[in-house]
Amino acid sequence: MLRRPSRASEPNNVSKHETLQKPPWLRVRLGQGDGPARLRKIIDAHGLHTVCSEAMCPNLGECWEKGRATVMILGRFCSRNCRFCSVSSEDPSTPDPGEPARVAGAVKEMGLGDVVITSVTRDDIPDGGASIWAETIARVREAVPGIVLEALVPDFAGSTGALDTVLEAGPDVLGHNIETVPSLYASARPDADYLRSIRLIQHAHESGAVSKSAIMLGLGESRDEVSEVMADLVEAGCDIFFLGQYLQPTKEHLPVRRYVPPEEFDEYRRRGLEAGFKVVVSAPLVRSSYHSEEQMEFLEGRKSAGV
Repeated sequence: MLRRPSRASEPNNVSKHETLQKPPWLRVRLGQGDGPARLRKIIDAHGLHTVCSEAMCPNLGECWEKGRATVMILGRFCSRNCRFCSVSSEDPSTPDPGEPARVAGAVKEMGLGDVVITSVTRDDIPDGGASIWAETIARVREAVPGIVLEALVPDFAGSTGALDTVLEAGPDVLGHNIETVPSLYASARPDADYLRSIRLIQHAHESGAVSKSAIMLGLGESRDEVSEVMADLVEAGCDIFFLGQYLQPTKEHLPVRRYVPPEEFDEYRRRGLEAGFKVVVSAPLVRSSYHSEEQMEFLEGRKSAGV
């Protein structure tokens, strides 16, 4: 039985122009060497976009130094306007039928053994872009046989048919982010629906997929609310759960209410594993597309067991 939080969070009443001082544990390491320039060259050559750049990920330098980037399909403009996200919400363009082949070419050129592919939300397309998703997965698998592929999908406006189109393409992980606690949806992601997202995870699980979700902390949620979200996800069959610190992209976005200390993230990891997740990755700079050794070990274990 899905639970709503037992008590609502306090309103996010930090002034729009008020900023909290970042603590030392949020210092990021800039990429060194030729890695970032090499990836930028490949991405630009194939005419692609990455969530790393569009969402101003703090781990961009480190990941690109290691030759990893999260490719974002269906263009760079989102049909929604979530108040925590820096991805542009200008009018989306018509989907490019050549994009799946370009993604496959870029992934092969990067030399990746595993990849995360995500997309903007496309409520303006009848299938939410699911057919482009399926073709992209097929093209990448054809170009790089044996690659471990994670599909980090939008909610497809609740369409199980669209979700099934993606699932039938066979991603190794089907990810969909809850993002925050239900009481903050109206302020953080007004066009989304908490229960719809939970049901998406449940449908993926019931279809036999490895399912994954993630949440941001620091928007004003309570600890009890986070625990209740974890319980809902476990009940829905979610296997993998990531937690990270929300960072305000610009002054026009929701402000940070609190910087959560590393030891609290450690506590959430312990709680999540006790709740029943197979993998919990929890730290201030963790993002949903973060490369996790724990996640890879879990997937390799399933493969060895013939699951």
